[in-house]
Amino acid sequence: RRCTDVICCVIFIVVILGYIALGVVAWVHGDPRKVVYPTDSYGQFCGQRDTLNENKTILFYFNILKCASPVVLINLQCPTTQLCVSKCPDRFATYIDVQASYRYRPDQWNYFRQFCKPGFNNPRKSVAQVLRDEDCPSMIIPSRPFLKRCFPDFSTKNGVLTVANQTTFKDGRGKTRNVTDLREAANGINNVLDARSVGMKIFEDYAISWYWILIGLFIAMLLSLLFLVLLRFTAGVLFWIFIFGVIGIIGYGIWHCYWEYDHLKGIPGSDLTVYDIGFQTDFKVYLQLRQTWLAFMIILCGVEVIIILMLIFLRNRIRIAIALLKEGSRAIGYIMSTLFYPIVTFLLIAICISYWAVTAVFLATSGEPVYKVMANQTLCKYANLTCDPETFNTTNVTKVCPGAQCTFAFYGGESLYHKYIFIFQLANAFVFLWLVNFAIALGQCTLAGAFASYYWAYRKPADIPLWPLFSSFGRAIRYHTGSLAFGALILAIVQLIRVILEYLDHKLKGTQNSFTRFLLCCLKCCFWCLEKFLKFINRNAYIMIAIYGKNFCTSAKEAFFLLMRNVVRVAVLDKVTDFLLFLGKILVAGGVGVLAFFFFTQRIPVFAQEAPVLNYYWVPLLTVIIGSYLVAHGFFSVYAMCVDTLFLCFCEDLERNDGSTAKPYFMSASLHRILGKKKLSPKKA
Repeated sequence: RRCTDVICCVIFIVVILGYIALGVVAWVHGDPRKVVYPTDSYGQFCGQRDTLNENKTILFYFNILKCASPVVLINLQCPTTQLCVSKCPDRFATYIDVQASYRYRPDQWNYFRQFCKPGFNNPRKSVAQVLRDEDCPSMIIPSRPFLKRCFPDFSTKNGVLTVANQTTFKDGRGKTRNVTDLREAANGINNVLDARSVGMKIFEDYAISWYWILIGLFIAMLLSLLFLVLLRFTAGVLFWIFIFGVIGIIGYGIWHCYWEYDHLKGIPGSDLTVYDIGFQTDFKVYLQLRQTWLAFMIILCGVEVIIILMLIFLRNRIRIAIALLKEGSRAIGYIMSTLFYPIVTFLLIAICISYWAVTAVFLATSGEPVYKVMANQTLCKYANLTCDPETFNTTNVTKVCPGAQCTFAFYGGESLYHKYIFIFQLANAFVFLWLVNFAIALGQCTLAGAFASYYWAYRKPADIPLWPLFSSFGRAIRYHTGSLAFGALILAIVQLIRVILEYLDHKLKGTQNSFTRFLLCCLKCCFWCLEKFLKFINRNAYIMIAIYGKNFCTSAKEAFFLLMRNVVRVAVLDKVTDFLLFLGKILVAGGVGVLAFFFFTQRIPVFAQEAPVLNYYWVPLLTVIIGSYLVAHGFFSVYAMCVDTLFLCFCEDLERNDGSTAKPYFMSASLHRILGKKKLSPKKA
């Protein structure tokens, strides 16, 4: 063997180093606190230690009616002054009422003042000026913190929306408004709060039942192993039972259609045609026609004949497929370590996801606070322009636009780094896709090498090399990193294009015309098909790389033409394998799911006292079912890779060897008997 696709290997290593550098730069410039902590109108974090806001952990909005939705609030885009406070208001009050009564009720003023701008303590200032300069809110309403922000404390009383049991409130500007006016500003908050309550109960259920969930997943692992072992003996039986069951069901359908057809004979109106009665919304009308049952019978007869003919002409290929499945079970039995390799792939992908997520967060939070002019007048020419809060009061903006303020808008910057943040995010996503596909390719090539060493061992298992899985992993890393990176690169490019198309479709959904929708739909469909095709080609190319050690392009070409020369065998093997593995996943997930259902609902008398008391028994139940399916999928993906590898080796064996002493077959005796060409050459001692 020699190193393959060296140029791509060098590029891959350079890209990884660049990716690390990008992460370091993002770490230097980014600040995740911008995501964790809400930010007030001055760009200061609420609740940040060693600041004036250390004890003020909640964000308060002066006029929540200006906020369109919770999404706007969370993204800090609400066009109103925002302050950090220690607690949310717990009562209705207006600035007008508080100012009028501050002399004989100073406690009300002291309470209201904590929601004004820091340092403001001038109740004699006119109401118009206070509201113009937004020194204080015009009103406060009972609120409760959610996502570290004050939202109206909604509740429902006799089907009527209320806040603190009131349906109306004063807006501080001389108007009495209905509580429903707050609905748009806080749309969906109650549902989210209810979801938070449900989330806490779900968390409690997980805390109580986590070890039972792990036991369920362990049982799923044992059942998956047992199913793979039993496939050596039951693959053919399961497949033929299914096939003859389908034939029997279709046969019964033909008989039932004939019985209905004959039963309707002589009944008035049954001899009408579908054309005679036209289109009817009640489809039961069509079942009263003999023509309908005749059509059903003809269709089922056609399907029955096709299946029987396929079984007759493809019987030998089906036998080969079943033999390869049994051979795959035998190979895994000799190389049991391969069943646990998906854990390595999972860890590599988890590392990639973690690094991508952290880098994306740091990139998204890179930048300095950007301040913009916020004016009450819609025609202010300075509105939404950037400003400097240090020098804002010395400019003529406040003269041209009375009441305008320089408030925090978002985080960004004008440097070269900040201008290309979006490009860096795209690069982050692209390298992430490349690394994930490389991790998958490494796993496929490693498993293919291990199973190929089993097939090409003349005397099984005596000639199987020591530690085949580790040897295959070492060969893949040492010689074929470039080839695996090349295949992963092609796939990552297509996947990135698909991501961009989905992004464009999402952004243009409200404005695109019919032609644009059609074009985007066609492009998404084409690239989806291209991705599926490339995954199929890459998978088989990695198998050829593991066997012969050639570069990616040569291996992909040889694998493709080898499969095309055996296209019928490929189709039969693929469908037989898919059916049996899908059956195995359903059996494992369904069996463990039924067991978990009886356990968590305390219907197993022996374990009734051991079962935990849960808020929602379906929480651990669904976790066990989904987890069992994923566990089975992990084990069966190894089995599928084994079968694909053995199939390519089998096809190569048939083309390169003839069973003679000089060129003996390497296939097992069972495969050779199915082919029925000539006897195996005597095994050499």
